[in-house]
Amino acid sequence: MNQSLLVTKRDGRTERINLDKIHRVLDWAAEGLNNVSVSQVELRSHIQFYDGIKTSDIHETIIKAAADLISRDAPDYQYLAARLAIFHLRKKAFGQFEPPALYHHVVKMVELGKYDNHLLEDYTEEEFKQMDSFIVHDRDMTFSYAAVKQLEGKYLVQNRVTGEIYESAQFLYILVAACLFSNYPRETRLSYVKRFYDAVSTFKISLPTPIMSGVRTPTRQFSSCVLIECGDSLDSINATSSAIVKYVSQRAGIGINAGRIRALGSPIRGGEAFHTGCIPFYKHFQTAVKSCSQGGVRGGAATLFYPMWHLEVESLLVLKNNRGVEGNRVRHMDYGVQINKLMYTRLLKGGDITLFSPSDVPGLYDAFFADQDEFERLYVKYENDDSIRKQRVKAVELFSLMMQERASTGRIYIQNVDHCNTHSPFDPVVAPVRQSNLCLEIALPTQTAERCQR
Repeated sequence: MNQSLLVTKRDGRTERINLDKIHRVLDWAAEGLNNVSVSQVELRSHIQFYDGIKTSDIHETIIKAAADLISRDAPDYQYLAARLAIFHLRKKAFGQFEPPALYHHVVKMVELGKYDNHLLEDYTEEEFKQMDSFIVHDRDMTFSYAAVKQLEGKYLVQNRVTGEIYESAQFLYILVAACLFSNYPRETRLSYVKRFYDAVSTFKISLPTPIMSGVRTPTRQFSSCVLIECGDSLDSINATSSAIVKYVSQRAGIGINAGRIRALGSPIRGGEAFHTGCIPFYKHFQTAVKSCSQGGVRGGAATLFYPMWHLEVESLLVLKNNRGVEGNRVRHMDYGVQINKLMYTRLLKGGDITLFSPSDVPGLYDAFFADQDEFERLYVKYENDDSIRKQRVKAVELFSLMMQERASTGRIYIQNVDHCNTHSPFDPVVAPVRQSNLCLEIALPTQTAERCQR
């Protein structure tokens, strides 16, 4: 190879190519690893050198070559590739392999608008020096290649348009700890920061995405999931859509309770118009969910909840399957079907489940969550009221449809609303649980926007 070729450094300077530098970096990355070959990585790279080639391009090619060698028989290539990737990330973030002093780094990032200025308001320079002494930068070398790619793609503060990286993993961990304990007493908070940093940086505990990617930044919204309850008015539906867009853009997954929305054909303004049903509004919510990414970290996601006795339930249960046409499918959300003991009892006794529009049966929807005895009384009363629109479906057929769709899509969840309320710390009469979150992990009381404004 022509030794007079020039390479372009990351800072724009040029110098003559020096293959020994590549060998040294590879030897460093392979140190202490089993069953890895530096020469294999070099051969696999197939680098086509040309005059002016960027050193960053050479580095990326070598990283890919090492990653391509990861296999069941040679798993340590994942650490070799990870070390090379960490070297690359530090060069991108700091212009050098060695990280700067924590305090100077934070000052610079606050000036650039990448870090929250509360970091400098809450902690003194001396405290930052102490935190700097807690950091073990060599822990970067314990990551696997997959973990480094996750850090690079999701968690490190960066410019997602230009690809600029602004920090290393250890700075991420120590600054998350600093932010979370900033309001603790000054005499003890640094001990909490150190213990928390040690726990997360040695993988003893893991953190949710909004905290990993958001804490320490000016976007002060760290909830993994946000619960939004929708009413039956256009104002409430639009407020729900607005809230979805806002919180998806701030990294949150969404739980939507849309069970109050009246069924297709229900009268509006005393019959002046008839209702278009749930599906158009579910599509509206889906559009809101997918309109933004979660802070550039991942796509928006939501689970929408409705009661099993809703008049449109047979159309709602199939919203996610691959049959049908776009007009009657809303495939890009997940769904939570809400059930209580009465529904199961009808199934076990071989009875029917009667479907209603929530707008036609006053008090039934609220009682479904707050008072099971009152719900059963009202449910039977409305079943026997011939003036109310309804549809009877065999319980076994409805449950079978639900389980068939659940089995085929894997994304239809079941919420037992009576248990959610009898096993919660909240009084269901005062603060009933009417929904869950994206992953059906939690049960919290919610209110519609209209009720919150009263």
